[in-house]
Amino acid sequence: MKTTLVAWLATLLAFLLLDALWLGLMMGETYRAQLGALLLEQPRLLPAALFYLLYVSGCLLFAVRPALQQGGWRRAACLGALLGLVAYGTYDLSNWATLQGWSASLALLDMAWGMLASALACSFSVFCACRWAPGANGGN
Repeated sequence: MKTTLVAWLATLLAFLLLDALWLGLMMGETYRAQLGALLLEQPRLLPAALFYLLYVSGCLLFAVRPALQQGGWRRAACLGALLGLVAYGTYDLSNWATLQGWSASLALLDMAWGMLASALACSFSVFCACRWAPGANGGN
């Protein structure tokens, strides 16, 4: 139980920090320039919170827990990147197919971000669980 809690909180912390940097500092202007009127002035907090709760739980189920059972942080990174590709790919390719202004370059960039952020967050989670939760071996 402690391992799961440490891993879940570490994944959430990492993902929130990475997304804040991505959305706030690195890509905010790009999204505004390409999506313009589609963007809200302020994001809706409830759906955003629900996304993070759901996505972090998916990271644990599909990447972190398997990596803690066998494989360690490298497996977490690979499985996290794959989950990021599937999740962000579903979102971005659907948007590219149905929304004006959603370009191929935006879809590819966002999918790459989903892969990287998920790989980093899942790897960080395994590191934290192995460091601060008794019984987590991370394949070591």
